[in-house]
Amino acid sequence: MKNQSSTPNKSLKIKYANSQRLLETGNLSYEWAVRMMKIISKITEKYQRTKPLANFKLGFCLHITKETSVLVMAAKALGAQISICSANPLSVQPDIMEFLRYNEIEVFAKRDPSKIEFFENMIKLAKSNAHIITDDGGELHGIVHKRKIKGILAGTEQTTSGINRILSLKAKTGLNYPIIGVNNARSKHFFDNRYGTGQSTVYGLLKILGILIAGKHFVVCGYGWVGKGVSSCLRGLGARVTVTEVDPFKALEAYMDGFDVQRLEETLMKGDCFITCTGQRNVISRHDLEKLKNGVFLANAGHFDVEIDVDYLYAQNKQPIERRPYLESFDIKGKTINLIAKGRVINLVGVEGNSSEVMDLSFSNQLLSILYITKNYKNLAKDLHQVPTKIDEKVAQMALSSFGIKIDKLTKEQIEYHRQAFANF
Repeated sequence: MKNQSSTPNKSLKIKYANSQRLLETGNLSYEWAVRMMKIISKITEKYQRTKPLANFKLGFCLHITKETSVLVMAAKALGAQISICSANPLSVQPDIMEFLRYNEIEVFAKRDPSKIEFFENMIKLAKSNAHIITDDGGELHGIVHKRKIKGILAGTEQTTSGINRILSLKAKTGLNYPIIGVNNARSKHFFDNRYGTGQSTVYGLLKILGILIAGKHFVVCGYGWVGKGVSSCLRGLGARVTVTEVDPFKALEAYMDGFDVQRLEETLMKGDCFITCTGQRNVISRHDLEKLKNGVFLANAGHFDVEIDVDYLYAQNKQPIERRPYLESFDIKGKTINLIAKGRVINLVGVEGNSSEVMDLSFSNQLLSILYITKNYKNLAKDLHQVPTKIDEKVAQMALSSFGIKIDKLTKEQIEYHRQAFANF
């Protein structure tokens, strides 16, 4: 007679084996990333004996990648209890999720959850009794304020979109706790947003599409730090790049940088691929979608999936053709429109996000800002704060050191000259 328990046991063994494989892969990914992230490793070495985070619980709402695991494990080494959820439903790396759980990190996430599950996990994190929360996009801060969750001493924010949401929240209701805008650190947005997202966005295009970049006409919507990086990387591979902007200064800068600058409407019938980098809603609206040329590719490098009117596309074709993983084709009035990664951030859905070296700068700012908060939260106003200049400069100096670069210093004579020259201003 067949053993009734054989099937469940076999299922459990398969599940265990899969879990072990993911754990091993996650461990290798973590080890590779931590080797590349020398700044955060030095910070960890400096503080791990004193355990300055021992009395704090941290809540992270970030993309669950190998680089994030380095930040999380560094905070754990400094004594913190930690919970984490994903800042994007499609950016969760299952092997890293398994690795974090094995290391006693409370994880509220799964790969490709429903919209309801995604926000339920964020709410669970908001209710996890964290003292300090680190957000990537401002959604977690918004949930905490809307639900009036108590016990949060302070927070940090990782992105431009998140900073804009926090400023909006501040204007409407005020902030319930101080927040440090890590995104605004010079050693963060100069490098992460520009070089990191620029490179990883183009890498995402290459991996998902497998197309030749050279000779194609790309339209980059927005010339902030992300738009600058994307435009530069595309031009470096031989693309023809047109920039669209609403800010006259950024438009002028793009023009002076050698890019063609036009209104979006003028590019619709010419662009082979459009990449939104603005943080705004309906940058490419339903009216624009109807005017695009046949076979066009659409991608988003901004944080949220609202820059392209994907609702209109799915309303027209409820079951689009999946050409490749993360590439869907829609029939819009007899023309094919190709949507990449469902309009979500391409560099974290199609590939693994920014390089470890770039995220080392960002996450070192995060960790040092968290340490700063633990000492100063009682004296910080309930407002949006800049990363302290000393922290920002320290990260830049440590980055130079990690690259083996030494720079000059002002002489005493030069310091005194500068002091006297500007004494009357």
